[in-house]
Amino acid sequence: MMANSACLDRAVRLLVIVLACFAVAACANQNAKPESALTGRDGSVKPGTQRDFSVNIGDIVYFTTDSSDLTPEASTTLQKQARWLAQYPQFTITIEGHADERGTREYNIALGARRATTVRNFLARTGVNGSRIRTISYGKERPVAVCNDISCWSQNRRAQTVLNSRPGPIASGN
Repeated sequence: MMANSACLDRAVRLLVIVLACFAVAACANQNAKPESALTGRDGSVKPGTQRDFSVNIGDIVYFTTDSSDLTPEASTTLQKQARWLAQYPQFTITIEGHADERGTREYNIALGARRATTVRNFLARTGVNGSRIRTISYGKERPVAVCNDISCWSQNRRAQTVLNSRPGPIASGN
């Protein structure tokens, strides 16, 4: 009788563990985007998505030390961004300006703002309606790489174009 009780107790514990594992797996998958929302059936990036923009076009341009002047590579990336944005007018964008860790907070906020404005002006000159573009500077507050070395600093001297969905029309009440 005791052996049956111990066996039943182990079986119940095992069942509880298995059910807990299924519950955790189900919760984890609820936040994941379905693969079809990100890629096509063949695994390619789905056109017109955030992933398409960042992977196929490029959402980051880099700057040299203490500069808000566009490099030739940055200009090429921004030309591709302008063409993509013309094709997908449902998006507004936020240009985030960033700086490396050197310099004061105030100086780097101003430098990040100049970088974001340079990108905004380039995109506006190449046909993106200025009302679709917002800028913000984070200065040195949001580094992507942290170390006291040129390899990190160069990654943090950037402007990033972030896609936002354009809000739909506001319904008027009767």
